[in-house]
Amino acid sequence: MTTAESQTPEPTRDEYTREDKASLITAEQRRELEEIRDRVRAEFLFSKENRPKSYGQGVHHVALICADVRRTTEWYQNVAGFPVTVLFENRDLAGSTHFFFDVGNGNHLAFFDLPGVEPGPYQEVLGGLHHLCLSVSEEHWHEIKGRLDERGIEYMLESGTSIYTFDPDGARIEFIHDPLGRMYGHDTM
Repeated sequence: MTTAESQTPEPTRDEYTREDKASLITAEQRRELEEIRDRVRAEFLFSKENRPKSYGQGVHHVALICADVRRTTEWYQNVAGFPVTVLFENRDLAGSTHFFFDVGNGNHLAFFDLPGVEPGPYQEVLGGLHHLCLSVSEEHWHEIKGRLDERGIEYMLESGTSIYTFDPDGARIEFIHDPLGRMYGHDTM
């Protein structure tokens, strides 16, 4: 039996590191979640030949909120390498700017600034953005990494193909050089 003085306190949720996140749940909870995944897989996941045809034509745009139009434009165009394509006033809020970046294949990443509105800092919430993964060529991946290094912007490398970083407003951004439809050796299409 251990005494209270010799026990190591359990870390709080915020103190867990990437390496021990599996310990946020018990082994039994993990087994139960695997059973749920198995049931969902059995009900909804079909082979490529038997999969229902998608109604989608692609991502028209993903819209995020930013604090500063110039700072966001500079980061996404000059660090990430995505050219801004248009800026116009947001129809829903006078003075607000709605602007778009070309992220390839006819897809756009869009932003709003919200003058007069004070959005809080980024946080994980149900229905919120966990991270945005943007596909780039391996050559451009290395260029982005170099620009992050030059500017002293922190990032984390994962699996030799992903760079995780934060944009100027704290949104989690992943740059991946796996081709579209592939991730870490798995077909996603």
